Amino acid sequence: MHLRLIVYTYLSKHEIGRACYYAAMKFGTPNKPSAVKLLLLGSGELGKEVTIEAQRLGIEVIACDRYEGAPAMQVAHRSHVFNMRDGAMMRRVIEWEQPDYIVPEIEAIATETLVELEKEGWRVIPTARAVRLTMDRRGIRELAAEKLKLPTSPYRFASSLKELESSAEAVGFPCVIKPTMSSSGHGQSVAKKPQDLKKCWKYAMTGTRVNTGMVIIEGFIDFDYEITQLTVRHAKGISFCEPVGHIQIDGDYRESWQPHKMTPAALKKARTIAKKVVDELCGTKGRGIFGVELFVKGDMVWFSELSPRPHDTGMVTMVSQTMSEMELHVRAILDLPIPEIPCRPGASVPILAEIKTENPAYTGVENALKIPGTHVRIFGKPMSPGHRRMAVVLATGKTVAEARKKAMTAAKRVRVIDAK
Repeated sequence: MHLRLIVYTYLSKHEIGRACYYAAMKFGTPNKPSAVKLLLLGSGELGKEVTIEAQRLGIEVIACDRYEGAPAMQVAHRSHVFNMRDGAMMRRVIEWEQPDYIVPEIEAIATETLVELEKEGWRVIPTARAVRLTMDRRGIRELAAEKLKLPTSPYRFASSLKELESSAEAVGFPCVIKPTMSSSGHGQSVAKKPQDLKKCWKYAMTGTRVNTGMVIIEGFIDFDYEITQLTVRHAKGISFCEPVGHIQIDGDYRESWQPHKMTPAALKKARTIAKKVVDELCGTKGRGIFGVELFVKGDMVWFSELSPRPHDTGMVTMVSQTMSEMELHVRAILDLPIPEIPCRPGASVPILAEIKTENPAYTGVENALKIPGTHVRIFGKPMSPGHRRMAVVLATGKTVAEARKKAMTAAKRVRVIDAK
């Protein structure tokens, strides 16, 4: 490790304790023997921003993903392309690179290998257990509902169409069917009646990131809104960002804003739930930011899902907070101070490519930026299979309503085309 503590021997025990906590850290230089290394497993748009924030502190970043030219690879010091589920290859790359921090950015990775590596002394962010449990919806749901006794929607698991039919009957219609391992709404659908279940089962099996042969069936909750409570576990404890409100369609976020107004009682419950699950996943050593998704109705709050990394809805923090969720993640990883997190009204709207293209291009950016207080971030993804998040529009305003209107208006002016 290249982050070194400097403690002088003449200090008293009390002073030594304080000195250890606020100790001087030595940061190195990329591509030099002094370098502090961070290795990303998954190199999407969130990983790209994590890379940029880490590099501001002189951290050497190695980006890994299953395909060449992923967003974070375009800004990292170097990269590796391999199947993230290939544990042997993952180990080979990690042992070759000797990173100080291993930072997963996607769900579909060889978590068993991460658990082994952590036992051997490698630093996995936030912890290997957190990554393993949250990779599979079954693991995190059973932890939240059965061990921590947190309020959740009614749910069942099914590993066949027959089990799905009986499970759906138990939770009631309509119900949501999701693969136990997927993200961004892939494989997720709603069954409004028993006749829909066969189609939902097939869609889940083809849309899963890793075929576990299992789905989760969730009963509907009559909620007023849903939020992401960004929760940071760092050296001094837990910090919360202001709630991020969002709208999802088919499990994929289409708009987010911050701060989202909540009743004091609901906010307190949301943060209590978030703290309980993050504390359980982190133990005493875990570090990083978590995106805790919650349903809210009045003063009632239900746990939905959790990501042990920056959250897609949290991209709004690139304009709404003095420190984005990616900067907070990096600070927490490096045990750097995290003071108060001021927030101003902001909003985000993703730009989706609804076309198949191996050569994406973008039009209308200049028209979007004519609106004061707007920003466009193009991720640089090298292709679209037909439905993919390719960019995001960000906006600020005097109020959340104004920021949302700006972001939505600007987003409608940007199009993804096939440059051929």
